Amino acid sequence: MELRVTESTEDELSIEIAGEDHTFMNVLKGALLEHDDVSAATYDVNPEQSGGQTEPILTIKTESGADPLGCLEDAAVTVREKATSFRDAFEAAA
Repeated sequence: MELRVTESTEDELSIEIAGEDHTFMNVLKGALLEHDDVSAATYDVNPEQSGGQTEPILTIKTESGADPLGCLEDAAVTVREKATSFRDAFEAAA
């Protein structure tokens, strides 16, 4: 997975996440929206309306002085924990 920051301010971060599709992006966006300090999280994968962009770009907006990169890190940990929990439950059921 390749990441490239395309825009960064104190309360907003846009990051290109190469090689991912709607499946991963929706899970990550959902985890971000569960974060109390995230006011908005969205992604764009439409190359026709984005000047030829083909990789998804995730945009995070925060409030209360929260660092958007820190919120992204928290969301990634949440995704990992949920995936591990699901795998463990699946293996126990098999």
